[in-house]
Amino acid sequence: MPDLLLQVAARANSYLEGLNTRPVAPAQQALDALAVLDEPLPEGPTDPEAVIDLLDRVGSPATAATTGGRFYGFVHGGSLPAALAANWLAGAWDQNAVLYASSPIGSRLEEVAQRWLTQVLNLPEDCGVGFVTGATMANFTGLAAGRTAMLERLGWDADGDGLFGAPPVTVVVSEEVHPSVTKALGLLGLGRRRILRVPVDHQGRMRADALPELTGPAIICVQAGNVNTGAIDPVGPICDIAHASGAWVHVDGAFGLWANASPSLALQLAGVEQADSWATDAHKWLNVPYDSGLAFVRHGAFLTRAMSLTAAYIPKGARRDPGQFTPELSRRARGVEIWAALRSLGKTGLADMIDRTCRHARRFADGLGSAGFEILNEVVLNQVLVSFGEAETTWRVIDRIQRDGTCWCGGTTWQDRTAMRISVASWATTDADVEMSLEAIIRAAREG
Repeated sequence: MPDLLLQVAARANSYLEGLNTRPVAPAQQALDALAVLDEPLPEGPTDPEAVIDLLDRVGSPATAATTGGRFYGFVHGGSLPAALAANWLAGAWDQNAVLYASSPIGSRLEEVAQRWLTQVLNLPEDCGVGFVTGATMANFTGLAAGRTAMLERLGWDADGDGLFGAPPVTVVVSEEVHPSVTKALGLLGLGRRRILRVPVDHQGRMRADALPELTGPAIICVQAGNVNTGAIDPVGPICDIAHASGAWVHVDGAFGLWANASPSLALQLAGVEQADSWATDAHKWLNVPYDSGLAFVRHGAFLTRAMSLTAAYIPKGARRDPGQFTPELSRRARGVEIWAALRSLGKTGLADMIDRTCRHARRFADGLGSAGFEILNEVVLNQVLVSFGEAETTWRVIDRIQRDGTCWCGGTTWQDRTAMRISVASWATTDADVEMSLEAIIRAAREG
């Protein structure tokens, strides 16, 4: 085992050191080589060193270099050094972080990280917090607490009695709601089609003046960080309207909620602390390894009621039992990497990382705009939308840049316009990365 782990460390280090000199997208040859993995299950054991050799030799070249500095797709973060190293150590610990009894360290690190997270994100310090897989389950978790709370006010126990015969809960979203929210609503039995959609402005922000009149139990889902433009809904005014009618406000802040960690950006999130639940990803702007999401609920009792776990063989923990705050029971101790990332960055380091990636996004917008291409959004965070003309032309440029390998940017259709989407979320992105990527994009666009 020691020799094998040392070999893996050497292979991983070699992979990371090679990120700056390899294409961001895997070569076709590397993708073709994956065919060797399509084999029958071996009849007998294989030497672990041979297994790892095959995995590295065939698998490493076939990865997208998402943890490098020039991957700008899907708001993917990288892995901070301390977070990656903590992930390796946590893997060796192999903790099941469902209970304090099964992982005292996992439980304690969640306690500490919870306190730090509410501080840097400017959320109520006594929130209930669930360490989940990603924003989809974070939205699910926060909305489950909202469902519990809204129906409890009418004397209905949604968690005990289900939704058969329950009073209807009105769910309000924006026209640009993220699919992770609608997926969560479907899983919760609140429905994907019976939601009310509110118009948005030219940047994709929900219009508070267009909210429907709310009577009876209701949940309003707002967005902190439009996945295309980075725009943030007017959370404060929406909370004022919603709470006046007793509605629950849930914030889908998969990446945008982290802007609250930056003193220079926090004003854009004014009033977000007034909401009732919040969802975000740690594997985006906090730059910890996958999978890592966070659900916050103002009144933690609604969270634990929705996620409660009881069984005769499960002891009540002396401290935090993480499984009482999440949909999953058996799960890895993902709070370890979150703690390590926050401990290594501190408040100023986290703010600098957020600010730096936003500065990179503005440089992309300035450079591409100066080259004569149309920037479609106000660059308020780390998202840039650029059009190169007609839809077919823009798709050709996206295809060229992905095949070129200097960087990776994806495409999108936003408010009937086709655009290249540039998302800067990695701690590893440097000024040199941005300039190299700008040159490649402009070159691809001018090829005709």
